[in-house]
Amino acid sequence: MNTTASPSPNDAGGRHLSRRHFLAATGAMTAFSLAPRAVLGGAGFVAPSERVNIAIIGCGGQGRTNVRALFNEPDAQIVAVADPIERFDLERFYYKGEAGRKPVKAEIEKHHSRTTAGYRVAEYEDFRILLEKEKAIDAVLCATPDHLHAYVSVTAMRQGKHVYCEKPLAHSVWETRHVARVARETGVATQMGNHGHSGEGIRQTVEWLRAGAIGPVREVHAWTSAGRWGKGMSGRPPEAPVPPGVNWDLWLGPRETRPYSPHYTPVTWRDYWAFGTGVIGDMAIHHLDAALWALDLAAPRTIEASCAFGLDEEMDSPASLFRFSYGARGEMPPVEVVWYDGGLMPRRPDELDEDDAMGQSGNGTLFIGDKGKIMCAGWGGPPRLLPLSRMETYQRPPKTLPRSKGHHRDWLDACKGGASASSHFEYGAKLTELVLLGNVALRSGRKIQWDSAAMKPANAPEAARFLKDTYRKGWEVPA
Repeated sequence: MNTTASPSPNDAGGRHLSRRHFLAATGAMTAFSLAPRAVLGGAGFVAPSERVNIAIIGCGGQGRTNVRALFNEPDAQIVAVADPIERFDLERFYYKGEAGRKPVKAEIEKHHSRTTAGYRVAEYEDFRILLEKEKAIDAVLCATPDHLHAYVSVTAMRQGKHVYCEKPLAHSVWETRHVARVARETGVATQMGNHGHSGEGIRQTVEWLRAGAIGPVREVHAWTSAGRWGKGMSGRPPEAPVPPGVNWDLWLGPRETRPYSPHYTPVTWRDYWAFGTGVIGDMAIHHLDAALWALDLAAPRTIEASCAFGLDEEMDSPASLFRFSYGARGEMPPVEVVWYDGGLMPRRPDELDEDDAMGQSGNGTLFIGDKGKIMCAGWGGPPRLLPLSRMETYQRPPKTLPRSKGHHRDWLDACKGGASASSHFEYGAKLTELVLLGNVALRSGRKIQWDSAAMKPANAPEAARFLKDTYRKGWEVPA
């Protein structure tokens, strides 16, 4: 059942009307003067003095994480939530606790009620109905499973909403380019949820590499110890009755109808090609971010992949290795980029002390240049020159990149007409395309010669089927 919120006491006459809603609905004169949106600051502009009215679409573990981050921003007002599942248990995952639209709604109402007595949040199963009815919304935060990222983001952007979308930005290479194009056309404020991109560490890494700290970079190695959730599983999981409070057909969205299974949700949907993008789609977005930024890794010449225990038509591999080969880019020489997951690791650098860890908590990035090596912790962690004794004498270059006020803060400021957030959708699309090309090579079993301009594998036309998803009728990503 779809429900709407009770009027909040701070809303004159009930629901607060944004500038967008008021002008669209009435066009009438008011007691105050409103300048045209184009004069104020572009598409969907929100005045600096106003709160940004946000809808949360996807109330799982990551949706809840984003909600809690927005609690730290006094001008972020969450007014609506949507998720086809009422509630679910996250205790066996690192998120812990409970999520789903009802627990997340309750948490939001508790937070906002500290300053606004009796605050109420609108609740929906179907985000499409939310977007249709909640006209006061300025912005959308999408934290659904990967297979809905593009549909939600494009639908919201076409309605003039600012959008924050969790990583990866999309489920297929075609979707990444389409989402980036719509972001350009609509001019709304966007941000992808690779939060490490807004840290100090990644900026230092980019500045050091650009300043020549290790000379021209020839190799990049990045890794995670994370692997598949479904240990020992293969193929489609056994079906089960749909639990109360779950709209399974709506959860499937653009995917073909299939029986419900508790192995799909929560969280474990990442294992399945229909819904997730595997470990590389989940983790390489974080750990290859600095490399893409510093080394302009937009279009690899070739991509190849191998995996443990053979290919599975339904599920990601428990452990995989991917190799991306790039030609010269301006003055930068060719570079090989290698991704490892499921516990696979690059060769340990000789310069690393025996008692020193590779990266941090099983995640990291290693840059190998003509004049040395840099190792970073995962999620854009700070750089360390190898051997570590070099850190004592290295003269840090000047700060040349703008510093972030925070990943969500930057997006909210962009919603209000400020500078674009640094992981806006055009950047996020490049990073997402890079990692998803790895899956094209993995799933096709071919070394791909990539024609980026034509968006096709020049040597393996049979691999093209992995570049774009098949959509259920009525669920095609909007143009």
